[in-house]
Amino acid sequence: MRKILFMLSIIIVFLSCKEEKNVVKTKEIQRGYITDKAMVVSARQEASKIGADIMAKGGNAFDAMMATEMALAVSYPYAGNLGGGGFLVYRLADGQVGALDYREKAPLAASKDMYLDEDGNVIPNKSTVGPLAIGVPGTVAGIFEAQKRFGKLDVKTILQPVIDLANNGFIVTKNQENRFKNYDSLFTAVNGKKILFNQDLKQNDRILNFALAETLTRIANNGRDEFYKGETAKKLVQFLQEKGSIITLEDLEKYEAKWRKPIQFQYDDLTITSMSPPSSGGVCLNQIMTMVEDFDLKSYGHNSLKAIQVLVEAEKRAYADRSYYLGDPDFVDIPLETLTSSVYLNERMTDFTFKAPTPVDSISHGNIIGYESDETTHYSIVDQFGNAIAVTTTLNGGYGSKVYADDLGFFLNNEMDDFSSKPGEPNYYGLIGAEANSIAPEKRMLSSMTPTIVEKEGELLMTVGTPGGSTIITSVLQTILNVHEFEMGMQEAVNAPRFHNQWLPDEIRIEPNAFDKNIIKQLIAKGYKINESRSPIIGIVDGILVTDDGKLEGGADKRGDDAAVGF
Repeated sequence: MRKILFMLSIIIVFLSCKEEKNVVKTKEIQRGYITDKAMVVSARQEASKIGADIMAKGGNAFDAMMATEMALAVSYPYAGNLGGGGFLVYRLADGQVGALDYREKAPLAASKDMYLDEDGNVIPNKSTVGPLAIGVPGTVAGIFEAQKRFGKLDVKTILQPVIDLANNGFIVTKNQENRFKNYDSLFTAVNGKKILFNQDLKQNDRILNFALAETLTRIANNGRDEFYKGETAKKLVQFLQEKGSIITLEDLEKYEAKWRKPIQFQYDDLTITSMSPPSSGGVCLNQIMTMVEDFDLKSYGHNSLKAIQVLVEAEKRAYADRSYYLGDPDFVDIPLETLTSSVYLNERMTDFTFKAPTPVDSISHGNIIGYESDETTHYSIVDQFGNAIAVTTTLNGGYGSKVYADDLGFFLNNEMDDFSSKPGEPNYYGLIGAEANSIAPEKRMLSSMTPTIVEKEGELLMTVGTPGGSTIITSVLQTILNVHEFEMGMQEAVNAPRFHNQWLPDEIRIEPNAFDKNIIKQLIAKGYKINESRSPIIGIVDGILVTDDGKLEGGADKRGDDAAVGF
């Protein structure tokens, strides 16, 4: 009897072991902030809350866009703005998609050689700091255009909480304290005096901006035209011209936000919708994802040697094309159909090998153009009605041109540096320009901003975007792949360490102390140059993911003060 029982126990153990071997263990997804109906993820808690509160009052994503964007102008002056511009990509509840371009434009008096000296050399700082660096702002036009077409609430209801925020103040974070200190002397040098933001501000101090509250009140009462034709416009132009700007009332009066057809493409069972030119984001994202689609990234593993190689080599080729072909589509003929065709892109990868890097001098059209500093900002919104938006907005550099309009309460952009000051020559940031992005009156400068919406099998999956200059495209790319290929949740995908390649300079930028040292050694052994010190962070991604059970998961990047708020 004992022998029989012993044999039975062995059989049971054998069968249980065999059964365990046949069990497929699924990866446990780490989730971030979860809500049921609606959510805003932005660079500041105050802005996310105001946007979410507007939706709780019955507003939709486009009402929340206006509220969030203006709340960022109050609480995140580093990049939030009235004096800048941006891009919107949207998906309505019925599946309709679209894009709005409210990028800044060159003033009517702008000229191709306006930043060159008599010998034809670029004058340092002229396109980056001070009044001549400023493009015609588009932000106010953009938020009004989107809200007019799709919004539900009246403008006064939307803007009142923002006006209250400006009057009652916001709390300075440690990151803000550090930035204010870093820019202190430049603020004074450019403006000729101390301004609101270099008063020796410390963490937990409260900043009240009464001038901005008054400007927002006039805009709430008088609408879009207040900024472009009204008292605010007149005050702004008078201030700018006293500073030496070439922007006129005619520039403001002529400015219009423009609806664009977004870039849309397939990747596996995903439909990706992203921004079209004058942003390079959607085109480059399309190119990179098409070039890597046939590689088994999932089996290679997240941030593995092979996965990094494939992505870096595709990025090289996309950024090379970006430099030569892309600009404002109202001024430049862009061969979009060819640039995004699978035949063309598959051909681009035929010389790729895992053995060694493709030499950069063997890749044609690699003159990198256009630049946003890391100081852009992004927010993502999903409302209770099923609409989703992705918005990236910027002053370009941190606090833009550093020109601060005291009586109006906001900074002006330095977006003119996103043009090629001298085609074929490096700009202030060491990036080379091309003719497609040369300066012309009323032309929009090329951008890297990549607000993106992803669908899966016809249903909304995520809305995502980031600041980060030339790293914007690759940060959005990796976040999407982290969710789709490597089965991460939104917060986990946002938190994951990132890398970047843009063809020139010939290097892989990686976030410091974030990657497996053995992987780095293997990349170097294959001939890749690694730069671990150029930037402590790559992108500050904000996204919203629709989970399998229909809830919303926010990914607010830990690299900043970002926050998700919803209900």
